[in-house]
Amino acid sequence: MATAQLTAFSISVSARNLSSFEGLRASSVKFASFKPLVGVGLPLSRRSFQGLVVKAATVVAPKYTSITPLGDRVMVKIKTVEEKTESGILLPSSAQSKPQGGEVVAVGEGKTIGKAKLDISVKTGTQVVYSKYAGTEVEFDGSSHLILKEDDIVGILETDDIKDLKPLNDRVFIKVAEAEEKTAGGLLLTEATKEKPSIGTVIAVGPGPLDEEGNRKALSVSPGNTVLYSKYAGNDFKGSDGSNYIALRASDVMAILS
Repeated sequence: MATAQLTAFSISVSARNLSSFEGLRASSVKFASFKPLVGVGLPLSRRSFQGLVVKAATVVAPKYTSITPLGDRVMVKIKTVEEKTESGILLPSSAQSKPQGGEVVAVGEGKTIGKAKLDISVKTGTQVVYSKYAGTEVEFDGSSHLILKEDDIVGILETDDIKDLKPLNDRVFIKVAEAEEKTAGGLLLTEATKEKPSIGTVIAVGPGPLDEEGNRKALSVSPGNTVLYSKYAGNDFKGSDGSNYIALRASDVMAILS
């Protein structure tokens, strides 16, 4: 069995098992460079791996001209990844943050709850933010798209600043409290040793979940509340002012502090 060592990742990959990469969420995996292992199997030349790209997104052939989501699914055209910093520094692909937003381009017919038939709450053309690992990515018409459940949409964002997010359904949007700079004994904490806060101020809340009759049930927290939430819940965001925010479900809020 031929084996090659990939120096870019410091791992060994079996040539027979490359198909195991097909389920990765990233749009592609590129092997930048490698060197053959001496005395192991058959020697492989650099040319054997030149330009090797393992696609993860489903590619829709050009002969298909439209995609119609079914049920409560929504199709979002993913926002283009920022390739430069605000100061103009070109970012390598490894440092480019994966976008969590885009424009709704198609919606399904909705869903049925109890006896009520409900339409999708977002319309085509709406700019939305979605959960980080939601949906299935597809390459269609030369662009990256995501097909996901409506419930995986965190909120609507009509500006470029995350602080303006309008949560949907049972989502709560919180501005995270600043991490403690010192220990109880007065010792300064480094960034690495600062504990991730689980406290913040509610900025906005969604309209609430739907009951079996299709009516909204109001959430138990309101904007302005200081709350304690589950430590590893939700989706984290960084505001343009450097503040940290988190969007999570109301069920992940454990208590109101006063």
